[in-house]
Amino acid sequence: MALILDHVTYEYGSGTELLVRALDDVSLVIPDGQFIGLIGHTGSGKSTLVQHLNALLVPTSGNIYYNGEDIHDKDFSRKRLRSKVGLVFQYPEHQLFETDVFTDVCFGPKNLGLDRKETELRAFQALKQVGLPDECFYQSPFDLSGGQKRRAAIAGVLAMKPEVLILDEPTAGLDPKGRDEILGLVSSIRKESGMTVILVSHSMDDVAEYVDRIIVMSRGGIRFDDEPKKVFAHKGELEEMGLSVPQVTDVMYALREAGWAVGTEAITIEEAKQEILKC
Repeated sequence: MALILDHVTYEYGSGTELLVRALDDVSLVIPDGQFIGLIGHTGSGKSTLVQHLNALLVPTSGNIYYNGEDIHDKDFSRKRLRSKVGLVFQYPEHQLFETDVFTDVCFGPKNLGLDRKETELRAFQALKQVGLPDECFYQSPFDLSGGQKRRAAIAGVLAMKPEVLILDEPTAGLDPKGRDEILGLVSSIRKESGMTVILVSHSMDDVAEYVDRIIVMSRGGIRFDDEPKKVFAHKGELEEMGLSVPQVTDVMYALREAGWAVGTEAITIEEAKQEILKC
């Protein structure tokens, strides 16, 4: 099992009147190879949680284990951890900084101590893997479109050959076509590589379409942790937390209320289509 969180709590402003408990006694097991959706309203603790997974934040209490080792032991290599647990930030501008895209993607493998040939080979393979056009390789990353910037940021993490890929709101600000392209890309990479993927998202439609497991956070804790259909069956409770179900599920509820004998378990368009055809 790749990652284990054992009663992890994280507080901002400890010892002051401004104390905020961003994570509250969170325990999770994240096995190898899963595609996980992490959802919750703004301030629920999602981003704080994922920043603990590669030791960007240190828990106030509790322990985090990667392949059986406590990542906060004094002799544990954080550098090795961050090459294996890669985090793509919500805003690609926060991790793109070099003069051109290719040099930027080379940064990670170069800092692993790889020689120039291996570093550049990994960068080239990663850029091809995310489908960034060749003509973009030597452009400034800040001259790229929003979708291209996200591809470049993902490539920078893939070049380190991680075992776990964490994406914090990777489709924020993209149009529907760009969103589908990025999520389709991530899904394809995951199927080809077998890596664990953790997708942080506000979009119920995105997680319904792609993930195997959904973790719902609220007020720093885990409210639900199950397969998508079982999580979205809690429609009322999700709405109380300021969340929703996929749009297609709402449509099925509306059809049921209008007298159609349809089930309300559909969470994707294809499932809804099959359910409606049965009628």
